[in-house]
Amino acid sequence: MRNIFFGIFIVFLVAAPCLADGPVSKSYSGIFDPGELTPIDSELKVAVGEAAPDFTLEAISGKTVRLSSFKGKSNVVLSFIPAAWTPVCSGQWPGYNIAKDEFTENNAVLLGISVDNVATLFAWTLEMGGLWFEVLSDFWPHGAVAETYGLLRSDGTAERALVFIDKEGIISAIHVEDINVRPPLEFVLSELKKLPR
Repeated sequence: MRNIFFGIFIVFLVAAPCLADGPVSKSYSGIFDPGELTPIDSELKVAVGEAAPDFTLEAISGKTVRLSSFKGKSNVVLSFIPAAWTPVCSGQWPGYNIAKDEFTENNAVLLGISVDNVATLFAWTLEMGGLWFEVLSDFWPHGAVAETYGLLRSDGTAERALVFIDKEGIISAIHVEDINVRPPLEFVLSELKKLPR
């Protein structure tokens, strides 16, 4: 019986600091603010009218996703973001939840791509309440897909960019946004409507 009480006491001692309502827990917001960044810090290596470079990346769902697997079946929109747990990114991707039906109506698949690792992306998207589209990790080799597209910034993060790819695997539109600004949803919906069904 003494061992049980002793065990409970030890657990309480270990857990007490975590339960305390001290300055750390009050100031923690879960979102890192990187401050104002250089709007665009890369040079595109792809262009409208060209075939989209193929890639294979691991998704937080546990699947391995290959871009070319959608060829002849679906249009694809690649949404590159700089980093998880940052303010603009934390607003951008959940914003696409309200546009899910528009993607479906235009026979388009959305793939979110970040240079963060799978565990980080999993925790972040869970915190946001979940996303309907596949979230892919371009972590290793670090930023290889972003680099192939010319979207890797000098600090190792990706640009905030959208790449629209038709069913034949051809790039129909590219939009590289100021990294500090969320791309307008109206632009996304407008470009979706231009894709073949």
